[in-house]
Amino acid sequence: MSESEEPEGGVYEWYRRGLKLLTDGHPDAAATLLDRVAAAEPTSRSVLEALARAQYDAGRYQEAMGSFGRLVASNLTDDYAHFGLGLSASRAGELERAAEHLALAVAMRPDAGHYARALRGVRARRGAIAE
Repeated sequence: MSESEEPEGGVYEWYRRGLKLLTDGHPDAAATLLDRVAAAEPTSRSVLEALARAQYDAGRYQEAMGSFGRLVASNLTDDYAHFGLGLSASRAGELERAAEHLALAVAMRPDAGHYARALRGVRARRGAIAE
């Protein structure tokens, strides 16, 4: 599929194929397809979350930060969106931003051990850089 071609089928089919690509370990292809879905369905949180995950898995951390940031902006109490934004910011080297969003995620879901581990890791990296 070239940049100007539309994928076959409807938007829901694109979404399902994007999820399948992501599940099957093809995050770049998934992100490309899910970006089309997000353009067609800009208010769908499930589409935006899948896009953000695909962008993150593809190593497109700046793009993932933008997508997770849109999720946060539309629902400030979405712990997973804060977590994803924090992880993306960490990978992009924006440790202050990462720590802020990971701390919010931990505050919202103190029972999520992986949130706390990610926050500790970012704080350790920040401390090592400060030394």
